Amino acid sequence: MTTSGIGYDVHRFAENRPLVLGGVEIPHDRGLDGHSDADVLCHAIADAILGAAGERDIGHFFPNTDESIRGISSLEILRRAREVLTTRAIRILNVDATLIAEEPKISPHLDAMKTALAEALALPADRIGIKATTNEGMGFVGRGEGIAALAVASVERS
Repeated sequence: MTTSGIGYDVHRFAENRPLVLGGVEIPHDRGLDGHSDADVLCHAIADAILGAAGERDIGHFFPNTDESIRGISSLEILRRAREVLTTRAIRILNVDATLIAEEPKISPHLDAMKTALAEALALPADRIGIKATTNEGMGFVGRGEGIAALAVASVERS
C-alpha cells in the first residue's frame, strides 16, 4: 500500500547563526532561529515522511526541551525519522518540497541540497524534488522575517 504525508515548517531569521537549508550551509547575513540547526526544509520533509507512516510529528521525536539534541543537524533528524519508518518496514518512495523565501537565492544550491537529502533519506536524488518561490512581498516571509517550507512524501508499506 502507498500512503502520503505532508509537512510544513517555518523559522524566523536570527543574527549570528548559519543559514542551513536542505543540509547545506548557504551564504547569508542571517540564519534561522531554532533548537536544532533550524533547517526548515529538512523539518518539513521529516514531518511529511513521519505523517505518511502515520507517526507523530518531529516535535514528538525531537522536542525543543531536550538539551541533548540542541544544535543537532537536521540531516540527522531526517536519518532518525527514516529509521522510525525502517523499523516498521516502511520504505520512502519520493519527496517533493518547496522553500518559500524572499532571500537568499535558492537555485544555486539545489543540487547540493538534493545530494545531502538523498544521502540522509537513502533515496536516489532523482526521487527528491526541491523548488523555491517567494511570497511576493506578502506576510512575514514577504517582509523577510523568515523562511517557510512545505513537503509531501509518499511511502510504501509492506
